[in-house]
Amino acid sequence: MLPGLEPAELPADAVEVGRILDAWGIKGWFKIQPYSASPEALFSSKRWFLQPSERAGKGSFAGTVRLSIKEAKDHADSVVANAHEIPDRTAAEQLKGARIFVSRSSFPTPEEGEYYWVDLIGLTVVNREGVTLGEVKDLLSTGPQTTLVLSFEEAGKVQERMIPFVDAYVDSVDLPGRRINVDWQPDY
Repeated sequence: MLPGLEPAELPADAVEVGRILDAWGIKGWFKIQPYSASPEALFSSKRWFLQPSERAGKGSFAGTVRLSIKEAKDHADSVVANAHEIPDRTAAEQLKGARIFVSRSSFPTPEEGEYYWVDLIGLTVVNREGVTLGEVKDLLSTGPQTTLVLSFEEAGKVQERMIPFVDAYVDSVDLPGRRINVDWQPDY
């Protein structure tokens, strides 16, 4: 294991938010590929949890480790960061491919009517007539709007349904109740 990295427990509310691409510069900075177009969670959290890449090579760490982030900032099409435990380029290179997790509780609070995708996955979608249309299994960014991808079973087969996540079709989102109410019919 890299000196200075402490083994840690992955928080129960951990969300994978990105991957370390490579070292950046000579002072221990590293380049990150965020999984979100708006990587606020990387900027707001000062404690990141890393797990090795599925294809971890020789010299990588094992298990889950915690990094204390000094700074994270936008850079071109990615994010760069440095941590107290990573003193130089050699140490940063050993993080290549590591998966980055952040505790969901450290995400910034979204504005009214805005939601993190991770909070919508698993919610049940019900129309105005009380018909369950499925469960959110994914979201797609289709340019001007986001689309809910629902999974449901019909005639013994798992099917997929897509609903634009826009005010015209979404009546309400009840995160505590794990439900999204929509103006949508099963045969659309």
